[in-house]
Amino acid sequence: MKHCLIVDDSRVIRRVSRHIVESFGFAVSEAENGQEALNRCDESLPDVILLDWNMPVMDGICFLAELRKRERGNEPKVVFCTTENDVAHIREALEAGADEYVMKPFDHDTLQMKLQLIGVA
Repeated sequence: MKHCLIVDDSRVIRRVSRHIVESFGFAVSEAENGQEALNRCDESLPDVILLDWNMPVMDGICFLAELRKRERGNEPKVVFCTTENDVAHIREALEAGADEYVMKPFDHDTLQMKLQLIGVA
């Protein structure tokens, strides 16, 4: 079973995202900031990460930079899920190593399409 790590400081977003991703057959774990997500990745590297941009402790861009430096850190597919929608933010995310980008709020169909595009759904 494929594993998805949902990284977001909003409990509501994590709950909604979990519901959607579990409907695709993924096992799901959660983290509420980038540092917690790095710790989870050290325990077990997920297949895909849904990543928020703005979080306390460590934001999404810092998390992604740290993840990609680690051994096997290029393996998880990363989808930024954020309200940041300008071209500069999208470019920064992709240059930092994100595989895809989706705007909040997203729905089942949108997320499924993005996961199919990166080959994990």
